[in-house]
Amino acid sequence: MAVHRQPGTVLTDHAFAVPLDHDAPDGEQIEVYAREVVAAGRQDDRLPWLLYLQGGPGGRSPRPLGRDGWLTRALDDYRVLLLDQRGTGRSTPASRQTLPGRGDAAAQARYLAHFRADSIIRDCEVIRRRLLGADGRWSVLGQSFGGFCAVTYLSFAPEGLREVLITGGLPGLRSSAEEVYRAAYPRIERKNLGHYARYPEDVGTVREIVRHLNDGKIALPGGGRLTPEAFQSLGAMLGSADGSHTLHYLIEDAFVPGLSVPVLSDSFLSEVQTHLSFAGNPLYAVLHEAIYGQRSVSPGGTDWAADRVRREFPQFDAAGAAAQDRPVLFTGETIHPWMFATDPALAPLHETAELLAHRGQWPDLYRPERLARNEVPVAAAIYHDDMYVDTADSLATARAVQNLRTWVTDEYEHDGLRVSGGRVLDRLVRLVRGES
Repeated sequence: MAVHRQPGTVLTDHAFAVPLDHDAPDGEQIEVYAREVVAAGRQDDRLPWLLYLQGGPGGRSPRPLGRDGWLTRALDDYRVLLLDQRGTGRSTPASRQTLPGRGDAAAQARYLAHFRADSIIRDCEVIRRRLLGADGRWSVLGQSFGGFCAVTYLSFAPEGLREVLITGGLPGLRSSAEEVYRAAYPRIERKNLGHYARYPEDVGTVREIVRHLNDGKIALPGGGRLTPEAFQSLGAMLGSADGSHTLHYLIEDAFVPGLSVPVLSDSFLSEVQTHLSFAGNPLYAVLHEAIYGQRSVSPGGTDWAADRVRREFPQFDAAGAAAQDRPVLFTGETIHPWMFATDPALAPLHETAELLAHRGQWPDLYRPERLARNEVPVAAAIYHDDMYVDTADSLATARAVQNLRTWVTDEYEHDGLRVSGGRVLDRLVRLVRGES
């Protein structure tokens, strides 16, 4: 195990062999990586463990730079384990570079069917037993999709949990993918209107960009294509604390000044490439809708729900808005089939993604009857107008899970844990302990 020191912290690498399919424990094994973080000088103390489950799907755990961010608060009380969920980071990878080794698209889809929350929490149980022993319990902090995983954990293996802290990640227990996106598009529209009220000059510039993109094929530096729909998907950043400002600065530098004809600047295209490419987290695109698949809710599969539901909201038609001098609305955390044609990192996975979109009979991820009898203390931050997770769904789930306390706030957006300097985590710790 490699051990490193950073300002105020000691980091230890861990690697665990786990079954690809936990129902076949003697079958193929994959590796799951995790990084232990403890406050300097406390590495020999008997501290309780805090497992961190990252948002996503497909997101690796944070890479700390010493005692920073929410770790500042966590390391006061805990020994933290930052998990690279299966397929991400330093765990056995799943990407366009590795998946062809599994075989054809059907074989790849069968493989990736083992990369949802139900498999992730069974990985966690293997790791818990190896680090803490069979009877040891640890705390879990779940951000966004990590919160979804935490609710799955409460549903299937609560005996391993001491307490659960959730930020922006209480899922609808019985919500289909269609229902999730039908509720999402109006929230996304509100975020757009808020952005344009803040930066009214962006209305005209965005229309001009869309008209320019309609006129021809614009290549991105990484080889992808910038279409009006791809440009609209930059709106995914509108749900974060600084996303609107970041989007504005991107838009204001879109065109090269001083030319007789409009030309999109290299700096603009380079930054757009950074935001749109799924090279760093392909599982986010490939498995995003699968996180809502449950046989008792949608036995036929998800079937590109975000793309189908978008047709119910014609105000998101970019070409129509530009032609009629209406504000062009950005989209949000939605995945569409065309992304697998415009992004080189996803193109080799197009057929695999199609098979997963049409895959039915996904196992259920939550047990409402067990959650109704939950005895593990849970505290959850619910962000008042969260663009990514429906507030109504979160509140309904909060009512359905026994022993769960909520903190509903409009002080932060979805990334409150990241930007609050430990304040969100501190509030949840005090809440779960009954101190607040």
